[in-house]
Amino acid sequence: MVKYIGSKRALLPWITGVVEQIDAISPLKHAVDLFSGSARVGHALKKMGLFVTANDLHTYALVLAQTLVQANRTQYPPERIEPILKRLQRLKGKSGWFTRTYCQESRFIQPHNGARIEAIRERIEREAAGDEILRAILLYSLMIAADKVDSTTGIQMAYLKRWAPRSFNELRLEYPPLLPGEGQALQADALEIAPQLQADLFYLDPPYNQHSYLGNYHLWETLVRWDNPPTYGIARKRTEVQERKSPFNSKREAAGAMAKLLSGLRAKHLVLSFNNEGFFRTQAIEALLKEWGYVVRLSQPHRRYVGARIGIYNPQGQKVGQVSHTENEEYLFVATHSKKVYHALRPWASGRLAG
Repeated sequence: MVKYIGSKRALLPWITGVVEQIDAISPLKHAVDLFSGSARVGHALKKMGLFVTANDLHTYALVLAQTLVQANRTQYPPERIEPILKRLQRLKGKSGWFTRTYCQESRFIQPHNGARIEAIRERIEREAAGDEILRAILLYSLMIAADKVDSTTGIQMAYLKRWAPRSFNELRLEYPPLLPGEGQALQADALEIAPQLQADLFYLDPPYNQHSYLGNYHLWETLVRWDNPPTYGIARKRTEVQERKSPFNSKREAAGAMAKLLSGLRAKHLVLSFNNEGFFRTQAIEALLKEWGYVVRLSQPHRRYVGARIGIYNPQGQKVGQVSHTENEEYLFVATHSKKVYHALRPWASGRLAG
């Protein structure tokens, strides 16, 4: 899966362990991952046997959710997908606007791989032949392949001054980790769609600081939308990054947005991910959640993403600052209408839950 700041890959056993604890007391059938992002959590919940609805506002995240949550492996097995990937893999490179913008004017991907990305991306529409889920699966494979040969620290706000060693590797398409079973992927503003959804459990992982995910992953948005957008700055970000702002990225607006979101949720249980680098203090989150149900706070230390550990650099690649800390504190807030669930999780409050 793609490198993703805020990804819950390392925390998945902890998150799923909490959900399993809830399920053991109050059986779950349907979960909503409202800010699905990389779709790692939605994928893990589906693997547990839940029907998952994954939602995100960005198009690249929709593709990730369509592949990891909505696609049914029995309908798109390796024997169906791999021949298509092999045909795409054999295509010769075709340099155009993508290679020029993201491999020459900026240096996210080496030109030889950029040209191959262009050729493959152009052919995907023909191979998908109107099948939206097949298209997502092929785009997912291309996105992951590109992610493995990029030259960043994991976010696309900037690129490395010198080509990363992995960027010299050849682009290689692989079959995604599809799961059997049904799921649903949506693309909508969380504040607008949440009141229309109902589930046993909502998993919430909203943006928690001023950095937008569209700005951090503008290259994947462009790769999926394939719209040759107007860009700005050294990183050639999409100009809409300057225009599309979430209230969760605003210190002034975040609390109101959270209160509005919680007021419209229809569920038995909520699991909210957050950490100590966000706009909210833990006491403020607990106060908001207590308006909704019984609240338990769990926490554990977690290493920050690699870009935060190697140092602070300016656009010319010169080190200009020191990292203040290499770990943060991750929190899981469980809010529930069930006293049994609350009392079962209470012994681990403000501590670590094994899983």
